[in-house]
Amino acid sequence: MDENQFSIVDESGNEILCDIVLTFESEQFGPKAYVVFSPVGEVDEDGEPVYDAMIFEESDDVEGGKLLPIESEEEWEMVQEVFNTFQDEEDEE
Repeated sequence: MDENQFSIVDESGNEILCDIVLTFESEQFGPKAYVVFSPVGEVDEDGEPVYDAMIFEESDDVEGGKLLPIESEEEWEMVQEVFNTFQDEEDEE
């Protein structure tokens, strides 16, 4: 695993390797850090990568920190807007 990847464990106990696509911080919903990621090898019906996002919280109890779910629709919309802007900038390059 490199610094641009991390593993999560799903509800069935399976370890899933994920590529980090984007990290950013925002003050809009309190000072929070977010990570947008793509499970390695997971694609949608069109063959496009699947993306997800979570809140990243540093923790002394958990090595590397912990991921928390994004629970409000407004927060999801903000994350999606930041991700869409990132993708547009990547497409321009």
